[in-house]
Amino acid sequence: MGERKLVVDHLKFSYDGLFSTTEVYSLISSWFYEKGYDWYEKNNHESVTPEGRQIHLVLQPWKNTSDFHKIIMKVVVNFIDVKEIGVQHQGQNLTLNQGIIRITFDGYVTSDRFDHWTSKPVFWFLLLVGERYFHRNHFEKMEIWIKSDIDDLYQKIKNYLNVFKYTYQG
Repeated sequence: MGERKLVVDHLKFSYDGLFSTTEVYSLISSWFYEKGYDWYEKNNHESVTPEGRQIHLVLQPWKNTSDFHKIIMKVVVNFIDVKEIGVQHQGQNLTLNQGIIRITFDGYVTSDRFDHWTSKPVFWFLLLVGERYFHRNHFEKMEIWIKSDIDDLYQKIKNYLNVFKYTYQG
């Protein structure tokens, strides 16, 4: 495998309140499909405890940006102590979830995605010299691309969770 560079390291998002787990999941997955990412769900684990449901998702979608580069986004979503709550919104009774959401974003840029240049030490050295000195601007464009995509997804999730305010019917 060619060089894999960590561009965004543990950008964190936390939310405590009312939400819908299915809507948050569909928001994230639809964003990746809209942006042209290939979906890869590495881990999806749910456990039920007396405090509520604990849901752990590890998503690693990727996008082939050129014949040589690939950008990978790792999103770790933790729903903690999720309980179902009855809520009244615009005169309708809804069943939502209450709990904590913690999301961590990582962004990577990978070069030589087909491993053509890493089979022999001489090829690897030529790859290294070529990337560092002659084609640095291509790598920088991929870094900007993954940073802007992570920021866009972060803002979309943040706006969604802060826009929908529900009243607790208790």
